[in-house]
Amino acid sequence: MRALSALAPGKVNLCLYVGAAREDGLHPLISVVQPLALADELRLEPAPPGSRSDEVVCPGIDGPNLAARALAAYREATGWDAPPQRLTIVKRVPVAGGMGGGSGDAAAALRLAAHAAGRPGDPLLDGLAPSLGADVPGQVSPRRCLVTGAGEHVESLPSPPAGLGVLVVPVDAVLSTADVYREADRLGLARPAEELEALSRDVRAAALAGSLPGRLVHNDLEAAARSLCPAIEPALAAAAEAGADRVLVSGSGPTVAGLFGGHDGAERARAAAGALQASHPRASAATPVGVESARVW
Repeated sequence: MRALSALAPGKVNLCLYVGAAREDGLHPLISVVQPLALADELRLEPAPPGSRSDEVVCPGIDGPNLAARALAAYREATGWDAPPQRLTIVKRVPVAGGMGGGSGDAAAALRLAAHAAGRPGDPLLDGLAPSLGADVPGQVSPRRCLVTGAGEHVESLPSPPAGLGVLVVPVDAVLSTADVYREADRLGLARPAEELEALSRDVRAAALAGSLPGRLVHNDLEAAARSLCPAIEPALAAAAEAGADRVLVSGSGPTVAGLFGGHDGAERARAAAGALQASHPRASAATPVGVESARVW
């Protein structure tokens, strides 16, 4: 089998509303998710001779990897019995930063496995994704989407307005998604079911119309992330001072996103990233991507 490569785009949650935990412990949510050109790169190839199982190589990252779980899940579900594979991941998306880096890698691993098995676009991937994590279903086929339920319901949305630019400001910390949700519960941030349902209607209508008004650009987890990681506060201030139209924590954080709209939004985001290099050297600008980013080569 020849080597195969794929990208795993990071994402920004343009809004994220969270309800109280369900009986299964998962939180219902409403989110408009936008994948970005900032992406990890994955390569799947036969493992070295003598290998007895699939392996994931991700320099600089220790511990279990969600992409390894994705490969195992695909083998189990399909009976794919190819010889052991090596999956190499080059990380560019902030780790444990709220941009879906690990989830994107898992989704890309599923795409690669399906191609390697001779089943590109395998519809089974959509069924496997929810068991891997709430962010995985929306990244199997990266595109602007509305995510509801506990992440398992994904609805495609129109492309973002032309010119949208995103300033990405990583914070030198890591946050566990589970820890952030626990802190949100402790702080009483969950919304009542009725309010969440009303917001779902508003967000869906606005998103299907092609844009999300500023009043809906909000992250219910932001206060919890800031409580656990005070370093988020100066990053939010820096993004605002750099000219972003809206600033918010991406997902469960701690990465901060600055949104730049208008025909020159991408250009303004690049200028803002340049202006922040002295204080935030890892700041960068990213543009939206769509389904074209899901290709395997």
